[in-house]
Amino acid sequence: MFTGLVEEVGAVAEIRPSGQAIHLKIKSSKVVDGVALGDSIAVNGICLTVTAFDRSSFTVDVVPETMRRTTLHELSAGSPVNLERAMQMGGRFGGHIVSGHIDGVGRIVSIHDDDIAKVVRFSAPPAVLRYIVEKGSITIDGVSLTVMDVDAESFRISVIPHTWQVTVLRHRRVGSTVNVEADIIGKYVERLLGPHLPGAGSQSESSSSRLSLDFLRNNGFA
Repeated sequence: MFTGLVEEVGAVAEIRPSGQAIHLKIKSSKVVDGVALGDSIAVNGICLTVTAFDRSSFTVDVVPETMRRTTLHELSAGSPVNLERAMQMGGRFGGHIVSGHIDGVGRIVSIHDDDIAKVVRFSAPPAVLRYIVEKGSITIDGVSLTVMDVDAESFRISVIPHTWQVTVLRHRRVGSTVNVEADIIGKYVERLLGPHLPGAGSQSESSSSRLSLDFLRNNGFA
């Protein structure tokens, strides 16, 4: 698990293709401190496993499924990447619960200044937008952010100057693609409540299994 608070911006040192997969070597300084084989590091929001490391870099294997569902296939030598080590129990939890499992790829529609902030609008697939709510949490390329508002095709975020400067967001432009992870809580709630929602299952099942306050109370939601 991660928090979405980027620890440093590293850089791609080497990409070695292996069929549809890649071996990715990343230059870093902070996140390799105390690292061990098998540790998880979020790279642009994607949870990856350390397979080798030295004092200034680490290597991860990226499987075909991850290549297909994220923006990692767009990386090249020298590309900057957001890095975060897995969260430690007992420390401050400054962001939100981030799994490092990407829900989909979004695209920047617009960027404009709002006083000191950068307001960025992203388009996203319907399968991702369904989990995004106004003032809820969202992870963009591994950065924990708050949703300003959302409509049927897109959502906006407001980024403070510090976050803009210390993450790869400052390298993004209109048209850039980004990794998007929605708040995991919504996905679990949907999974739990799905069979009880109107229209689920057969007609006879849905008429007798509708969502109710009693159901929510019994399952800890009210």
